[in-house]
Amino acid sequence: MDTPPVGTVKEIVGIYDADSTLIGELSYWFGSRLGRRHCGLCAITHGAFGPRRGWAQCATRLPAPFVTYHRDNVPADVKALDLRQLPAVIFRMDDGVRVALDRHAIDACGGSAEEMMNTLLSRLAWPQDL
Repeated sequence: MDTPPVGTVKEIVGIYDADSTLIGELSYWFGSRLGRRHCGLCAITHGAFGPRRGWAQCATRLPAPFVTYHRDNVPADVKALDLRQLPAVIFRMDDGVRVALDRHAIDACGGSAEEMMNTLLSRLAWPQDL
């Protein structure tokens, strides 16, 4: 995304590359510990046993609520984007939905909550000292 989005961002939607079921969560958890599964968004927002405090603090500095879904429970408007690679972060705007960060952009954040927040803010062209 080279230019800031048009319209007002109402919500920022993160989509994990994991399923929301108990089996899906356990499969991802064990797979990630064994080095067989990776979701860059999970690495930023969650630690081994729950949400990362650093991400929670960064999320409060975003200009719109940050909500998350798993790949098996994505809302219809986001599903319409036909995302082929997850994870992803989507801007839900007053005039539709747009991809803010794809899998590669999320991985480029290197697991850093601060880096992802700064990248999202730069994509919105909003000041980072909110």
